[in-house]
Amino acid sequence: MASGLQKNSSTEKKKFRRFDVVTDYSDHHFIKQKNTGKKKNCFTNHRSNVYKRIMREWKSLEKDLPESIFVRVYEQRIDLLRAVIIGAQGTPYHDGLFFFDISFPFDYPNSPPLVTFRSHGLRLNPNLYENGFVCLSLLNTWPGKANEKWKPEKSTILQVLVSLQGLVLNEKPYYNEPLRFLGGSWKFYNETIFVLSCKTMLFSLQDPPKNFKTFVAAHFRERACTILRACKDYRENRVLVGFFGSSCKEKSKVSSSFKKSMEKLYPDLFVAFSENGACLQNLESALKPENTQKRSVNCRIWSFWSVFSNWLTPEKPEKGKSQAC
Repeated sequence: MASGLQKNSSTEKKKFRRFDVVTDYSDHHFIKQKNTGKKKNCFTNHRSNVYKRIMREWKSLEKDLPESIFVRVYEQRIDLLRAVIIGAQGTPYHDGLFFFDISFPFDYPNSPPLVTFRSHGLRLNPNLYENGFVCLSLLNTWPGKANEKWKPEKSTILQVLVSLQGLVLNEKPYYNEPLRFLGGSWKFYNETIFVLSCKTMLFSLQDPPKNFKTFVAAHFRERACTILRACKDYRENRVLVGFFGSSCKEKSKVSSSFKKSMEKLYPDLFVAFSENGACLQNLESALKPENTQKRSVNCRIWSFWSVFSNWLTPEKPEKGKSQAC
């Protein structure tokens, strides 16, 4: 049963509009990209084709955004946009928040928008680089097929966001790398991605992007228990990493490095979620290291066997000494 805090968090998220116009763009990645002269005019002149197109895009976003994508645009800088995508269930990104800063070029839509991922220096996907670079055919940043590239007359920012959600943040991101330079397997790669996703959760709570502070707090209050239970079940091999809460019943033994990462990250997440106001009743504050559990069991078995062996085989008396009756 959901606690009062979780219910309030869910209500807060529902009040947070999926699309809204705000004023503070001071932490936007592309803020230093200054538009002057004709470039600036195209974003302020209501009669310019660029201005008209962006306004049509705003209307489309306000009307058609999926439930798991939230967008903020800026009253004084219509060339800038910020979006957050909630990681989908059935993927190693589940329950995470992934932020993208976007800039419309002065010749939009002839050129695709510029997109950067708020990566916190982490490589969460073959398409999302540590420096924020987004590799996607639709953005013309990857040499894909002609029908996958940006088409000025058809392509939209909504299409870009949906592609990031469905094609990039998917259930098996290992296969996003066409040349398979990653090594290992998709299951092992999912382990790596989930660990990094958990780290982004901590970063988002510590330093939420402007205009999303209340959303970030409410989201992680609502999803905290699910995330912590997933960490525990993954480490204990109860479900494939990335598929917690899904219909997938397949189990897989996770690597020792993943177990160690969970043992380290879990208490950090617990503290962060608790300080954020999440109700974590009946949840452990830390995961007991598995090697300690095994050692404890082995010690008990060895102790029992030693006693039993001594009982079966009495100690022989030393020479010159009689054995006591």
